[in-house]
Amino acid sequence: MEKKNLEWGNLGFEYHVTDMRYVSDYKDGKWDEGRLTADATIPMSECAGIMQYCQQVFEGLKAYTTKDGHINTFRPDLNADRIRESAMRIEMPPFPKEQFLAAVDEVVKANYAWIPPYGTGATFYIRPFEYASTNVIGVKPAAGYQFRIFGTPVGPYFKGGAKPITLCVSDFDRAAPNGTGMVKAGLNYAMSLHANVLAHSQGYDENMFLDPATHTYVEETGGANFLFVTKDGEIVTPKSASILPSVTRRSLVYVAEHMLGMKVTQRAIPFSELKDMAECGVCGTAAVICPVGKVVDHGKEICFPSGMEKMGPVIQKLYDTLTGIQMGEIEGPEGWIHRVM
Repeated sequence: MEKKNLEWGNLGFEYHVTDMRYVSDYKDGKWDEGRLTADATIPMSECAGIMQYCQQVFEGLKAYTTKDGHINTFRPDLNADRIRESAMRIEMPPFPKEQFLAAVDEVVKANYAWIPPYGTGATFYIRPFEYASTNVIGVKPAAGYQFRIFGTPVGPYFKGGAKPITLCVSDFDRAAPNGTGMVKAGLNYAMSLHANVLAHSQGYDENMFLDPATHTYVEETGGANFLFVTKDGEIVTPKSASILPSVTRRSLVYVAEHMLGMKVTQRAIPFSELKDMAECGVCGTAAVICPVGKVVDHGKEICFPSGMEKMGPVIQKLYDTLTGIQMGEIEGPEGWIHRVM
């Protein structure tokens, strides 16, 4: 099958309608076997649960073309686990793990022509999601649900690629204490949109959200986890019950500790410590890890020694190692790479 005639190296992080997607319905207490469809539209009742009470969860993962021409996905089992945990938190039926993994493979194979070639800097982003599809008017879980997966070729999440970005400290809270900040639900991301638009209008790339209880500890951005490097070379990541357990962050932490021999600590990070950090990065499936050059706290600038021109040396090493594993250039831990074709 021939590849689509796209300018792969110039793709943004945008949606393209690809050939096929996967659909499965939950009815009478069970999921059906699922199917592929060419139809990218979703007919829906005006009273569907997703429209009324935002019962929806989603995931994000990627397929990569390796140097030797294979197509791989990266740790899809963790995405399968996380969407199940997210679904249960908002009273949705969890989608079976093995069916999830098989469905991801089906979508990748069916859209081979849309998977960017090796070396273009582009990847195939995969979006599984589940939502309440049947009518509900009282405040309660719906009775029926639909699970879907689509894929789209994408370029870098941030326009500058791996160039350091500038963040501002937000006055808004992304999540509530004892809320749903730790699950990947659309409602959490909706909470960040106003803050993001405001940050962009003021010239910043993203927000830094602090803990919702005291506003003194670093949490995450609207869509990515933080990773810091101390001046002693230690990797430090925030520990909090209201941030999302990022697959990418967990992978970077493992790479740092077990492959690169670095000291890694997960703990609450007071905002006051940022001035003493050597490097900062935001990490997630879309961006992998993007360096942060500066954080602005209501006019007061905190500039990291790594600067605004390029990644710091530690974050660069982490980025190179993880993307090397994903692209099949570096041997990763057993089970991390799933070969689709």
